[in-house]
Amino acid sequence: MEVATVNKLPGTTYGARQRRAPLLAYGLFTAALLGGCGWDRAHACSNDNNVEWNYLFSDQGPMFDSNPEPTATTAVTVKLRTCKGDISSANVKYYDTADSSFHWISMVWVSNDPTGTFDYWQGTIPASSSEKYYRFQINDGTATAWLNAGGITSAEPSTGDFFVIPGFKTPDWMKNGVVYQIFPDRFSNGDTSNDVTSGAYTYGGCATEQHAWGTSVLSTVDPTNCNSEVFFGGDLAGIDQSLSYIKQTLGADIIYLTPIFNSPTVHKYDTQNYYEIDPAFGTSSTLQQLISDIHSSSNGPQGYIILDGVFNHSGDSNCWFDKQLYGSLTCSYQGAYQSQSSTYYGYYTFQTWPSAYSDFFGFGGMPKLDYGASGSALRNQVYGSSSSVVKTYLSSPYNIDGWRLDFPQALDAGGNGGSDATNHQITQELRSAVKSVNSNADVLGEYWGDPSAWLADGTEWDGYMNYNGFTQPVSEWICGVDYHGNAASINESSLDSWLAGTRADLPINAQEVSTLELGSHDTERFATRCGADIWKTYLGLILQFTYIGTPTIYYGDEYGEQGGNDPDNRRTFDWTQANTGNSAVALTQKLISIRNQYPQLRTGSYKTLLVDTTNHIYAFGRWDANHRIAVVLNNTANTETVTIPAWQLSMTNGSQVTDLLTNTTYQVTNGNLTVSVQGHYGAILEQ
Repeated sequence: MEVATVNKLPGTTYGARQRRAPLLAYGLFTAALLGGCGWDRAHACSNDNNVEWNYLFSDQGPMFDSNPEPTATTAVTVKLRTCKGDISSANVKYYDTADSSFHWISMVWVSNDPTGTFDYWQGTIPASSSEKYYRFQINDGTATAWLNAGGITSAEPSTGDFFVIPGFKTPDWMKNGVVYQIFPDRFSNGDTSNDVTSGAYTYGGCATEQHAWGTSVLSTVDPTNCNSEVFFGGDLAGIDQSLSYIKQTLGADIIYLTPIFNSPTVHKYDTQNYYEIDPAFGTSSTLQQLISDIHSSSNGPQGYIILDGVFNHSGDSNCWFDKQLYGSLTCSYQGAYQSQSSTYYGYYTFQTWPSAYSDFFGFGGMPKLDYGASGSALRNQVYGSSSSVVKTYLSSPYNIDGWRLDFPQALDAGGNGGSDATNHQITQELRSAVKSVNSNADVLGEYWGDPSAWLADGTEWDGYMNYNGFTQPVSEWICGVDYHGNAASINESSLDSWLAGTRADLPINAQEVSTLELGSHDTERFATRCGADIWKTYLGLILQFTYIGTPTIYYGDEYGEQGGNDPDNRRTFDWTQANTGNSAVALTQKLISIRNQYPQLRTGSYKTLLVDTTNHIYAFGRWDANHRIAVVLNNTANTETVTIPAWQLSMTNGSQVTDLLTNTTYQVTNGNLTVSVQGHYGAILEQ
């Protein structure tokens, strides 16, 4: 939600179950061992009362978890990797919420890897309907080590376990797709007849202003208060006419639109009518045609569409509230602001009617919705009934594929701020409503901190906008500022710890459908944060398309669009750059193609390979049984020669590896790969 970014701070939690990884131990471990492990392989592993930590690995990738999305009748076989001949025994220790007890499973040796470096051990967690958490105990005689999603420790961890959540299924199309996010008024004007002209109406004391494409987004009359009434004419027809660029030139297949429903402002987070498309964007028919064309495979890959659901608050012009109308708008009934006898009075919370009411962070134009008790009229209106807002657009004739929920942690009753038992009940009901229409639809939560309270048991959202575990650390590492442009810098060790810790917060299938954005309509533009250095945009793109999650391009970020914080981050799209003659667009196209070709980059295992704080190199592996991919990122301005431990990915000596970005080939020698990486660029090394 664009008007409240200052209130959504990274790392903020609201009653979330604390499963944070032991970050200090993890960071010290990766920095000390992964960057220089040649000596460690020089001696043979043996039963010598010493567990060799640098060989240990497990996650919930396809080689190590037989079913990351089990049903209640599906057992889960998990694997552990150790140094060959090193350990005397291993166990799975899991906590079962059904009996609130820990259980032990002895693991058995099953195989070696192709290099003969590793042993694989496995154990099976029995099927049941209850949620479980597991960790590994690894023993070499009198020595013991523990491994879970949080890393490796000598003492048994109390946080960071792997998840088993029977019945929690996230959409495969989201795992495998690429999102293109559009702020409709600023993307493409396909129908000039519906443009909002200057003086068309006045809302909140501000008259509408029509600006020419490419000019300033600031109000010429009052740039302090009236920027929300500046219109450029972008619309749904323009998006429809531009699908060949999105789906073919780039290759993105999921479109997320910020709000499109009737509203007096350009951002439309103050909904006037959830059942009407804003006339400046088109009509119901326009939306239906756009959705049909997105779903079609005749103009590029079959696509999907996610709409923005602003259900924490409405606009004060909504007839349910009926405080401040605009233009020719009329209401056929009295809203809550007009009469305490209104049918819709219970939709809102008044402290003193009508002047004092709960709203969105002091914005009186956005009165907060009051969801009351389960089965209330508002709950039925928003998601419960067959004619509800949520179900209407998931159903024919629209058939959208998912909802992005704006500020969903605040959904509540009685004017309360959310993040409580009532909020979780509402979002559980909302998820059930979505899945009852389309079990394959996506529920994406906007959240800026640790979202585990809404994702840890699989009953609420599918994933979240990963500001906390991607946008923020990546911005600080590459640009030296946070996502709003404030000075903040981290090194490679801190980056690795941050990424590892936030991964450990969530089930793997929630990680895989959480969106990875370099920026959005609520942040300063990534290219601006990085001082307009296009090479830093390249580096950000390479990391974005190789990390765990769904890459999400905020329109224009693919060519390095500039812009400060809201509203400057919503400049009009520059169509002269929308072709592969632009080097960043060409790179985006290549990265999408690579990601589509290699499922390892979508659902494969993830392991840090190198944390080099001296030369500013960060490298990690993504792999499964079929392909091994090493990603090397160079966060300096100079070309660097980098040696990474290819043996950690079971790449055999003498084998060839190809950089998918440059087509350069390298050979594995003595278990290592030595590669050349350009400044502020990367290598994607595939075998």
